[in-house]
Amino acid sequence: MSSLQKTYIVTSSDVDRLDAYLAKKLVDSSRSHIQKLIEEKCVFVNAKHEKKSFLLKEGDVVRIDFPEPKTLDVHPQDIPLDILYEDDSILVINKGKGMVVHPAAGNYEGTLVNALLFHCKGKLSEINGILRPGIVHRIDKDTSGLLVVAKTNKAHLHLSEQFKKHSITREYEMICFGRIKEDRITIDKPLGRNPKNRLQMAVVKEGKPAVTHFEILERFYDKTYMRATLETGRTHQIRVHSSYMGHPLLGDELYTKQKTNYCLQGQTLYAKKLGFVHPVTEDYIEFTSDLPDYFTKILQLERERYQSIKK
Repeated sequence: MSSLQKTYIVTSSDVDRLDAYLAKKLVDSSRSHIQKLIEEKCVFVNAKHEKKSFLLKEGDVVRIDFPEPKTLDVHPQDIPLDILYEDDSILVINKGKGMVVHPAAGNYEGTLVNALLFHCKGKLSEINGILRPGIVHRIDKDTSGLLVVAKTNKAHLHLSEQFKKHSITREYEMICFGRIKEDRITIDKPLGRNPKNRLQMAVVKEGKPAVTHFEILERFYDKTYMRATLETGRTHQIRVHSSYMGHPLLGDELYTKQKTNYCLQGQTLYAKKLGFVHPVTEDYIEFTSDLPDYFTKILQLERERYQSIKK
């Protein structure tokens, strides 16, 4: 039996689905965490396991046996962080290219989480578990740019709700193959795991809704510099939607076989702008960051190449 246990008696005003009822009681836990507790049979209704959709009635006894906390295998590391903003609730960080956001099996060092544990001395939200403390959202290893991190569970839940409602401002800048004629393109195509390649995401009918707005910033001879604004935040969304419209990102070896003469570490994609409502002050705040040097160098080289071809 778990050393940490909570018991509730359902009142007439509390009648609801089991998962919804627990969400009201466990205010510092995410809905996914609550559903995981139910799935792992840590929740009992009248001493029986029930599904998350079970409809409670007045007088039901709900007991939660919380699992014993696991030993944290992720250690703090003194890794420099580019911090744009920090207070007692959140940090906004400019993540470098090549850095993994959080540890995974066989990769427990050198991640953003390792750096955050050192910098914040362990004071990070616990909602996403021991391997992802403070992590509200992610960007790919080889995508650089802005991320918001939660120090408290309250801040984490507040930010997660904004992501869920798609009210977060997220703008990326990118360089893709091909010269695009249109000034603006919107791709509204659902994304899911590619059934032919489990490492890839793909446009699939049964996937989750995904909307990306593309705006042309500059055209070169056979490349295009664009801005992408996300309505949703699916895994690899910009990379897949770019490839879907026939203009994959430079350096994105997962979604294109097209080669570039530039020596690149992954795709040319940068999370340049991030805006959200502060979880404590309730003020809207917005952050932007300068493009990395490698990105601006490619832009300059493409401008020079285009000018020389036009002459």
